[in-house]
Amino acid sequence: MSYPGLLIWYDQHKRALPFRGIRDPYGVWVSEIMLQQTRTETVAGYYTRFLSLFPTVQALAAAPEEAVLKAWEGLGYYSRARNLHRAAQEIATAYGGIFPGDYEAIRALPGVGDYTAAAVASIAFGLPYPAIDGNLTRVISRVHGIREDVGIPSVKRKIETLAREHIDRDRPGDWNQALMDIGATVCVPGTPECAACPLAEKCNARQEDDADLLPVRAAAKPPVPVAVGVGLVTCGSRILMQRREAALLRGLWVFFLVEGYSGREAMQKKLRSLGLDVAFKADLGEARHVFTHRVWNMRLYHFETSRPSLVRDFTWTDAQALGALPLPTAMKAAKKAAETILNAAACIE
Repeated sequence: MSYPGLLIWYDQHKRALPFRGIRDPYGVWVSEIMLQQTRTETVAGYYTRFLSLFPTVQALAAAPEEAVLKAWEGLGYYSRARNLHRAAQEIATAYGGIFPGDYEAIRALPGVGDYTAAAVASIAFGLPYPAIDGNLTRVISRVHGIREDVGIPSVKRKIETLAREHIDRDRPGDWNQALMDIGATVCVPGTPECAACPLAEKCNARQEDDADLLPVRAAAKPPVPVAVGVGLVTCGSRILMQRREAALLRGLWVFFLVEGYSGREAMQKKLRSLGLDVAFKADLGEARHVFTHRVWNMRLYHFETSRPSLVRDFTWTDAQALGALPLPTAMKAAKKAAETILNAAACIE
């Protein structure tokens, strides 16, 4: 049975979001992929723009990967965009452009896990699959008084079993979204707003007065710091760029990077080993970017050469082309500095 009062609360208090209330599986899928590891407030703007560029599965499947990455620029976790693109191509070829309507087929798409498959299946197709994310985990662990580490597989299965038992069979998508909204606005991390919660009377954590301690989670390992040198290598009004092939940020464009050290002289030596006769121009300061498992502590430098030698796997780009390339958020400070340098050079020319 469902939680009494939950859907009544949802009908009155659900959040106004551009992807809320839709049943189109493509639109639901895009929103759920974007919402992975990204704040809802951030996704709202990206979602509308993304669908205006790629309004259908077929449009997304036919788009160049670089165009998809450019539309994703700033959202981070770019493997999501690449998998979204791959999945759209799979739907276009294997399903004739029609989004598959059963859980297992959705789950088999690239980049789709248990949560996303359940969210799409329940919201778009009305199938009774609970979408277990951080919000649902927190709400269910508090309501049912689960005081074990929710990262343990057996405890995860317990939460999933409880969710399956209580999901509303008539409105499974709304049930999932109701718990998501409660977790985001009422049953928040730390001290929840129990007086505003429709589940308060049935909540074990409220009765025991320990909701602020739940759910129990093992402490996460801190990200590993990595020194990274970023070289803005210019020749007149052009700058050296590379399309990254490493797993982290694959497919995105970056400036000359050296991971593991950030000293100016070592970077200059590395550039010369690539056949570039460069002169040091300026130290552009520091920048920092936090990934899930590592932190890039970057030092930015400007180097200059009088000859734009061909360098394997690199290309020379002007300011206009730079603006059209998909760059990761990690390059935000470097891109700003590069635009300033290139614009100044263009004025001189």
